[in-house]
Amino acid sequence: MSNLLYSNPLIQFKMKIIPAQFPAKKSTMKPASISSRLQNSQTPSNQQLNLSVLRFTLGIPGLDESYLPRWIGYGFASLLILNHFLGSDSATPTPAQLRTEAIGLSLAAFSVIIPYLGKFLKGASAADQATIPEGTEQIFVMSQNILDTKKEDLAWATYILLRNTNTIAVLISVQGALCARGYWNIPEEASRKNLLEWFEKQIERIGLKNLKDTLYFPQNSDSVLWELLPKGTRSLLVQPVLQVPKPGANQMEGIEGEGFVLLASSRGYAYSDRDKAWIGALANKFGG
Repeated sequence: MSNLLYSNPLIQFKMKIIPAQFPAKKSTMKPASISSRLQNSQTPSNQQLNLSVLRFTLGIPGLDESYLPRWIGYGFASLLILNHFLGSDSATPTPAQLRTEAIGLSLAAFSVIIPYLGKFLKGASAADQATIPEGTEQIFVMSQNILDTKKEDLAWATYILLRNTNTIAVLISVQGALCARGYWNIPEEASRKNLLEWFEKQIERIGLKNLKDTLYFPQNSDSVLWELLPKGTRSLLVQPVLQVPKPGANQMEGIEGEGFVLLASSRGYAYSDRDKAWIGALANKFGG
């Protein structure tokens, strides 16, 4: 899903966040870093959030970098063909030239099929990521009365979830911070200014704050959660963010819910076991 929202998470993080109560503070981040600090409210030290799953991007809106080898292959194949027919010795090509052109065309053909091979090796289907339902609106809202480090964590987490899974909408609520990103149906009674308040009311009404078990609906269901989701949602995954029990405490009694990570997709059975394990590991980073 290549669009402006997914192309560069920090640019949209600085320019498109909707203020809820306080003006956003300008945050700085080293562009070459591939890790984001995760603030732990219980300890002064910062843990490292592993973002090694991030892919290199050129930051060009509308360009899916995963297909870059294909366009490079097309370009070099076109140059070889033009050189063969329009070159100075095109009338009598030498055997060495023909062998060189054959090798070049073979390499170009291999570059063209690299994206398909990558998806095949990853077990993905030939189809693109989840389609965008009609009537949805692209948003990126975040609580403003939180630390800049937590803002960066939420921005990166929502970015990689949208980028690397079949997800169209993400909602993260953890330790009093709330972040919604992706394509949502904004109700008429909820304006841009009070959109965060609308999300908080829906969370309280559904009762997701103290969630301790993973919820996964691979297909549409009659769950009350569907009233919160964007229209066209076919799969839903809600991963709880659990607080690590203190040493020596009862393992079952010490586990408390600190929030959740909600993912919505327009594809049925959108999340494999590997996806759910990776999303669970990401949610555990927020729980410490």
